[in-house]
Order: sequence, then C-alpha cells, then structure tokens
Amino acid sequence: MALSTPAKITHIIFDVDGLLIDTESIYTKVISDLCAQYGKKFTWEMKAQQMGQTELKAANVIINGLQLPLTPEEYLSRCNDKFEHLFPTTPLMPGAEKLVRHLHMHEVPMALASGSNSHNFELKTRNHKELFSLFSHAVLSSSDPEVKHGKPAPDCFLICAARFANPPKPENALVFEDAPNGVEASYAAGMPVVWVPDAQADHSLLKDKACLILESLEQFKPEDFGLPPYNS
Repeated sequence: MALSTPAKITHIIFDVDGLLIDTESIYTKVISDLCAQYGKKFTWEMKAQQMGQTELKAANVIINGLQLPLTPEEYLSRCNDKFEHLFPTTPLMPGAEKLVRHLHMHEVPMALASGSNSHNFELKTRNHKELFSLFSHAVLSSSDPEVKHGKPAPDCFLICAARFANPPKPENALVFEDAPNGVEASYAAGMPVVWVPDAQADHSLLKDKACLILESLEQFKPEDFGLPPYNS
C-alpha cells in the first residue's frame, strides 16, 4: 500500500505480540489445541477479534463464540499453564531488532503498548531483556489500572503517549501494529499507524485507516516518515 505521509513523527509506539516478537504462532497452537478438546475449531476470524484485546476480553471472544463449557478464569488458567513453558522460547520478528536499535541509536523516543499482562510480558521478553530495555516504558493493558478498555479502544495508546517525558501530540506519534484491533485503536487515538498484518488478514478492511501496510518490519523505510535512514 502506498504511503499516506502523516505529520512530523517525533515518537514511536510499538505493539508487542506478533509485531516485535513471534508469539502469535504460540497463541494459535495453544488455543487451537484447547478448542479441539471440545470438538471446536479456532478460526482466523476469531483470532482477529482476539488480537490486541485484554486477556479477559480475548478469552470471552473464544468462550462465547464457540460455546466452550469454561469460565474465563478456567480458560485462562489452562492456556497460561502452556504459555508458562512456551513464551520464554519466543523469537523476535524479522526486522524488529534492526529497527529498534536504529531508532534508539538516533535517540527517537520509543514505548510499548500491549494487551498483555505484566507476568506474560516478562516471560515473552525474558530472552530479549537488553533489547526491551531500550524502550522508555510499557503500557500492559491487562495489568495497567489506567487502561479501562482494551483495543480497539484508544486507551492504551493515549496513556502510552502521555507517559513519555515529553508527551507528543497524537499526530506526531507513529504506531506499529499487527492486529486489526490495534489499527482501529491507534486510528481512534488520532495516531498514524503502520500495519504489519498476518498473511491471512484482509488488507482492504483497514486500508483507509493505516497510513502504510507492510509484509514485514524489514520493509520499513524510516526516511519515509522523516526519521533518520538506515546506513545501509
């Protein structure tokens, strides 16, 4: 998709799951296996509804959508037992480390806005602590008391922007997202968004809300947004 150039970018906000780290394949496997125990199929459409939500709302999407005989607490407990072992093995997504280190080197303020909780965030980033230390702060919607509504509501992005040492105007904060709910949330926050969707996502649904759609962070050109270009 062609670039729709936003206002001057001074700050960057990244989603985490499926954007910086490859946790979405873990989520898909664990949830698919759990649903299969009840003869149900976890579809992409259902996954798209879940992505970016707080964990409780994401659980309800599955339980209500598939009529699983579980409470949200039971569902989360069974999933979390699996996540405890799998999340620490999470690899980085292609292009993520290069982009984060490049922006940090050029002193571009960066933060994280995720639907995760603090415990799972620690597990997912355990093997990448040094890289994630380069962000000024993280808003973890499932644990943060200030976040009243998860994505697609704009809460997490607005709160994240407000916590920068020098808070930007919404139009000056560029968001990176993989989830449709995250694109909706950033758009609602008045922030330009680069969408790096799953290969199964329907690009046409959000083409008017994302200023750029990429297959991978490897395709991102910082200079297109007035940011310092890569050296090579």
